[in-house]
Amino acid sequence: MTVESNTATHEVTMTDAAASKAKALLDQEGRDDMALRIAVQPGGCAGLRYQLFFDERSLDGDAVRDFNGLKVVVDRMSTPYLAGASIDFVDTIEKQGFTIDNPNAGGSCACGDSFN
Repeated sequence: MTVESNTATHEVTMTDAAASKAKALLDQEGRDDMALRIAVQPGGCAGLRYQLFFDERSLDGDAVRDFNGLKVVVDRMSTPYLAGASIDFVDTIEKQGFTIDNPNAGGSCACGDSFN
């Protein structure tokens, strides 16, 4: 007998580097009850902006995927905007942080945090 999950999944992917960094940040805080939430909100200079944050809430309609033990959740409204998006973590002399490569973005601003 197979057990089917009612939890929806999303099409966001995450590199091993990004998953490892996010998991390390959670481990530092001693929090294994939180997930990395990725959301799209109105705002920013191009119309929409990304939000990445750790969240202990579970919202109705959340889509969930697991990346090496890190739960990544996307709310119902953000899922279509993030389909096919890839999250990476870069650590170079010029930049350090999480980056999002989103094929749905028609354009973005110079800061890289906003798109349309």
